[in-house]
Formats: sequence, C-alpha cells, structure tokens
Amino acid sequence: MKVLLLGSGGRESAIAWKLAQSPVLEHLYIAPGNAGTSAYGTNLAIKPTDFDAVASAVREHDIDLVIAGNEDPLVAGLREALAVSVPDVLVLGPGADGAALEGSKDFAKDFMGRHNIPTARHLTVTADTVAEGREFLRSLKAPYVLKADGLAAGKGVIIVNTLEEADATLDEMLAGQFGKASAKVVIEEFLSGIECSVFTIGDGKGRYHLLPVAKDYKRAYDADQGPNTGGMGSVTPVPFADDAFMAKVTERIIRPTIDGLISEGIDYRGFIFFGLINCGGDPYVIEYNVRMGDPETESVMTRISSDLLPVAAAAAAGDLADTELTIDPRTAVAVMAVSNGYPGDYTKGHVINGLDKAQGIVFHAGTAVDKDGKVVTAGGRVLATVALADSIPAAAAEAYKVLEGIEFEGKRSRSDIGKDLL
Repeated sequence: MKVLLLGSGGRESAIAWKLAQSPVLEHLYIAPGNAGTSAYGTNLAIKPTDFDAVASAVREHDIDLVIAGNEDPLVAGLREALAVSVPDVLVLGPGADGAALEGSKDFAKDFMGRHNIPTARHLTVTADTVAEGREFLRSLKAPYVLKADGLAAGKGVIIVNTLEEADATLDEMLAGQFGKASAKVVIEEFLSGIECSVFTIGDGKGRYHLLPVAKDYKRAYDADQGPNTGGMGSVTPVPFADDAFMAKVTERIIRPTIDGLISEGIDYRGFIFFGLINCGGDPYVIEYNVRMGDPETESVMTRISSDLLPVAAAAAAGDLADTELTIDPRTAVAVMAVSNGYPGDYTKGHVINGLDKAQGIVFHAGTAVDKDGKVVTAGGRVLATVALADSIPAAAAEAYKVLEGIEFEGKRSRSDIGKDLL
C-alpha cells in the first residue's frame, strides 16, 4: 500500500515512524515533512492545503491512502476536493462537515448540546450581541475563558482573572485579534480539574478503536508556569483514567458523539481527539479536535503494538469490523525540546548536534536541512525524545537521558514531565 501523510510536525513524525513499521506498506510519502521524516519515506514539497498539488501527487505516485495529520486541510475540504479529482483514493479524516467539530467551537458546543454531551456552560457572542456577552460574563465566577470560534493556530483561547480583563479581551477578540477566527467568540465557564486526551479512530458506521489515553503539558515552564504552548511533553497511560472513569467517558461522551455524527448524516472517518477534564471523577469535554494531538501522538504511537496501517485503511474505507488494535501496557513519556523564547519570538537555523548518536526514539518537529546538508532548527518546538518503561519515573528518566545527548543553541525543555501524576 502506498500512503501519503500530510503535515510537517512531531505528530506526523510519530505517525510516519509507526506506519513505516507496517509489512503492508509499499512506500510512504510525507508532505511536506521535516528533516526527520525522510528516514521513514519520501518528503514532498507540497502544502497540505494545496489540494491540486495533493491530487497530482496522488496520481503521480499511485497513492492508495491519504492521511491528514493536521486539521487545516480537513476544515478546508480536503476530503471533498479529492473525491472530485481522485475519487478512488482513500482518505483518513472527516469532510468539512465533520471537521467543523474543530473548525468552529460554536458548532462543537451546539453539537454537544444537541446530544447531551457534558461540557462547560457557554455563550457564543458576535459584535452585534456583545451586551449579552457582558451579561453572561457577570453570571460566571472568575477566571473567565474566551475562545475564538475558528482556527487560530492553537492561540485562540484566553483565560483572564477579572471581569475588567474579560470585557477588554472580548472587545479585542471581536475587533479582529485572531482575524476571522474571532468574529465569533465563545465565552465559557471555567472548569477546575485535571485534563486528559482521549483518542478514537472510527469508520463512520459506529465502529471505532480506542487509542491510549494521554496527558499533555501546555505551559512553557516547570510546575505549569508561564504561557501556553503547543505542548511541552506528554505521558500515557494516565493513572486517573482508570476503568471506572473511562466507562463514564465511553457512555457519556464517546458513544453520544459517534452516534450524534451518524444521526446528523456526517460520514466521519478518522481520528477524534476528545480534550477532557476530570471534575471530581466526572468527565467534561473542553474541546474536540479532528486529528491526533501533538505532543500526545509522540507518546501514544509508541504504545500501539499492532500494525496501525490496516486499521487506518479500514477506517478510511468505512469498515473496521475485522480489525484489531493492541496496546503495549508500559508507560511512554515524551519530552519536547524547544527554541529559547518559544512560544514568543525565537531564532531559527541553529545546527542540531547529537542526532546521529541518539540511543532512543527521537521525533523531529520544527527541523529542516540547510544548504550544507546539516539538520537545523526551523520552529519553536524542535523535537521530542520518547521512551517506554514500566513506570513514569523510569520512562521519563530515559527520555531525558536521550535528550541530554542532543544539543542546539537555545535548547530548552521542562524538567517535570509526568511528575504531577506520581
């Protein structure tokens, strides 16, 4: 089977690593990929949202399966575009209707309401209804959560501690702080608890596999201090996501979501990311994503012990009936190395040393190859080291040991990934 994977980050590196192990894989193409993904297949200089170029690659390389790593092409209508231009190719990922679960927080909240899926109290506000928004804010307790309705590159969620800040933030967002993405703003009640990430891969017919549950670390610095980032590391499994908790997740969230999609005529084939918060033992949905999470994928993929490719192809074909997914019981810890200054301003182009001697799993994220053939930094989140072991401390120790041997100017990482779960 020939596969085209769209994306260029750590998530795509981890998926590529896993797919490359499949005995049924003939060749893997990654578009555009990064300096590390070339170890698993062939990088193609194509933007995932350039649907004409994607379709041309499908024809040129006789691709059987296209997997969307990130959300942008799905929200923009990748599935619909390929159905017209290359109708025989399988696509893992929903159409634009299903991708609205991530592409519009307003749609996602309404969907949860229609299907009685537990989530925070909320109100969607536009420039015309800002007075109602201020009134709703005054019905809530601090802190206050404001979210841009559309995609904002992971930066569209703002949490503030006072009503004055909330009022000002609402005005700034509606005035175009995140462009068109914040033409609508969802105001949410703040939920207090501990978060986790639950993932499924489904076939649009009600069948799905549950992937390993993970927890990621969003804050830039130790002890959850500093600004939010795209993620500084992840751990799987999550100790509090035990059988009793996951039974509630399945009954109250996963099953109603999948059944709700079917009842609304949405043919959803692909991954669903359920961003959950555990409030006193009860799960609530913070957000949906229509792809795997990052950096959770970097740890999750290492715990899938069976072949992922046949499952991905079967989901895309709409029939998971005769597939299986087996999970390694051990713990995986992923630690992200980032550029100094991230998530603010940072410099690029620094040579990365020690990759050739790394004794462990290393997933590239923001990397590139310079004109001299050297691997250099090309993003805020540069790479992740991942280790599997029988406990969180053992896995973390091994992941940090691998990271110690890799150097680049301005390298920074959190030192406490997984410690809060002990």
